Amino acid sequence: MAMNVIGLVGWAGGWVLLLGISTYTPNWVVWVFMPYFIYGPYRFLTQLKYFPAAFLMLRILRTYPWKVMQNVPHGLTKRSEVVSAQYGWFEFPNPASVDQQLPLVFAQHLRTEWWSRRMAPRAKPHLKAEIETVWFAGDPRFIGLVAAPTRRGTAPRRLHVVEQRVGAESGWRFADWGATPEDIERGRRAGVYPVHP
Repeated sequence: MAMNVIGLVGWAGGWVLLLGISTYTPNWVVWVFMPYFIYGPYRFLTQLKYFPAAFLMLRILRTYPWKVMQNVPHGLTKRSEVVSAQYGWFEFPNPASVDQQLPLVFAQHLRTEWWSRRMAPRAKPHLKAEIETVWFAGDPRFIGLVAAPTRRGTAPRRLHVVEQRVGAESGWRFADWGATPEDIERGRRAGVYPVHP
């Protein structure tokens, strides 16, 4: 969240500062700053898009504790049972049935580049090794937060929201995955509003 605020203030403040400088300098200086004047508003608007995700991460972390998991199945291919956009997936065990794996997907492409480079089939071994261990907070029946460990492995970093996007037309309902009313209520506290419990 701190980086989001710094980025927002930095892009807006930089634009205003350069505008002020350009009013007191020769006209050619405006042309030097022109790339920033064009790109700055775009980055400002992009920075605003990060805030809903940051607040969702906060809700998830208030509801679910972190778990450290090893060798979690993942990929960049499209899952046929998943509806809507998907930019990679992880499979986590169903808390009600540990032998059942449920896919959670990156539903937005913002800030997925770091993950994509490590999840790619042709990724270099040292890159793949960075996600052999992942931190996970959430319930794979609803929503979760995935993170890579720091270099020392003592804390999560590169946090990203992953969502359950298996379509209702597949016939699955949360109750089929063993979700109790308490689980569904906990999911609602994390920001999930299931249509078919």
